[in-house]
Amino acid sequence: MLAALSIRDIVLIDKLDLEFGQGLSALTGETGAGKSILLDAFSLAIGARGDASLVRRGAEQGQVSATFELSPDHPVLALLAENAIPTDEGLILRRVQGMDGRSRASINDMSVSVQLLRQVGHALVEIHGQHDERALIDPSGHRDLVDAFGGLSGDAARLAGLYEAWQEAEGELARHEGEIAATRANADYVAHALEELRTLNPEPGEEESLASRRQMMMNAEKIAGELNEALDALTGEGTAGARLASALRRIERQAATGGPALAAAAEALERVLSETTPARDRLEEALAQTEFEPGDLERAEERLFALRALARSHRVQVDDLAALTERLERELAALDKSESRSGELAKAAQAARAAYETAASALSKARAKAAKRLDTEVAAELAPLKLEKARFVTHIETVDLAEGGPSGIDRVAFWVATNPAPSPGPMMKVASGGELARFILALKVVLAARGSAPTLIFDEADSGVGGATASAIGERLAGLASKVQVLAVTHAPQVAALADGHLMIAKEAMHGPAGETMATRVVVLEGPHRREEIARMLAGQTITDEARAAADKLMSRSA
Repeated sequence: MLAALSIRDIVLIDKLDLEFGQGLSALTGETGAGKSILLDAFSLAIGARGDASLVRRGAEQGQVSATFELSPDHPVLALLAENAIPTDEGLILRRVQGMDGRSRASINDMSVSVQLLRQVGHALVEIHGQHDERALIDPSGHRDLVDAFGGLSGDAARLAGLYEAWQEAEGELARHEGEIAATRANADYVAHALEELRTLNPEPGEEESLASRRQMMMNAEKIAGELNEALDALTGEGTAGARLASALRRIERQAATGGPALAAAAEALERVLSETTPARDRLEEALAQTEFEPGDLERAEERLFALRALARSHRVQVDDLAALTERLERELAALDKSESRSGELAKAAQAARAAYETAASALSKARAKAAKRLDTEVAAELAPLKLEKARFVTHIETVDLAEGGPSGIDRVAFWVATNPAPSPGPMMKVASGGELARFILALKVVLAARGSAPTLIFDEADSGVGGATASAIGERLAGLASKVQVLAVTHAPQVAALADGHLMIAKEAMHGPAGETMATRVVVLEGPHRREEIARMLAGQTITDEARAAADKLMSRSA
């Protein structure tokens, strides 16, 4: 439960320290006294959106701390343990809001994200504000309320996961079948192109080789003439080579009598002549290559032009035709594999659909049972709220699986009938303003009783009602406070009189260097002071003895 609340420099609150007990605590005060400010400050401590406008004028920052006492088995302890936050000495949620718009959050003096603070806060406190009826009126939220009441929120979350898995499986199957369809539509073209490629059987580097060979054959006669001239220069009659060879033979014959110098000259000439042999061999090899059959040039040109034409048709380079052949072969092979993969994906999608359908059907049945229990419990609250002839019905429309979604196959709406005869209809359309407020209160009481939060706050749940209905509201809140801690901001003396604790919120003038300013103060009321506040709530500004007597009578009901 909420044990204490400490506020510093928030709007009209300069310094405020409050303690809370178990049961029902009433917060009262005149309009404009600061009750909403108090709730805004508390909401900030449990993760509400921060705003620089919350900081008291003249202060650099505002701060709110909320201290809680928890049972050893409260679920929030597991969440805190997951985030390595110690809880040996209780639990303190703190929020600091700066004038620059920035805010800092901490739990037990450990810095945390606002998201974690909000997650913890929601597990500890439920605030039923003056505008909560929007959620209760809007049918889009009714299914979630039934799930929360029936303890089905976890099942609903798992169903949403199954729906997502089903949709992903269906999507993957559709994408894969689309790819197969595109491949099938292109299969004839691929097969034809692959046949051409296989027939031509291109090889990497073939274009350059063919182009070079073609160029040589086109100039073969001229090239052969040049090679023959070079060969004749090396080996023909009267050439320098022939003369050198003759001179070498003559020198070798005189080598025996010519001494070392002649022998050295002979060796030099021999080296020169030895270099001419490789040159002659290369020339002869090149000359041999200029020889070709009459049809060789035509065949080379035909193949070269065929390769280039095929490359143009596929918009690739000639050297890439071999790789293109391999890619097209893989595409045709992949089509067969895709057919098999399509079968696997279809089975997976069918299994995912079946899992969702089973879970959706089970959740639908559980919702129907929870709805009946909800109708029974709300009906029990209607008579004390002077709606004894009214009926409350949780209307469930179960749709086909094809119309289902992440929340299942149920469309849920709260319907009412205010008189026995008419058939129930949507609550917003059937109930009048006053009746709607009482239906909403009955729902709040029933739904809040099923919540896990140990602290419930009702902000003017009695708005717009009075007399016996206000008394019934007070009794409902007091009954709820026997199970959980309840804080009620109220203008109804009938509610305040039933409270276990009473806090009065008021404004008071403060005088300082900047002149007179207003500040919100909270006073714990007991005994005569409490009777005086309830009498004020009954009579207004002028408190009469009759009002005090009426206040005593109201207070005696809670004794």
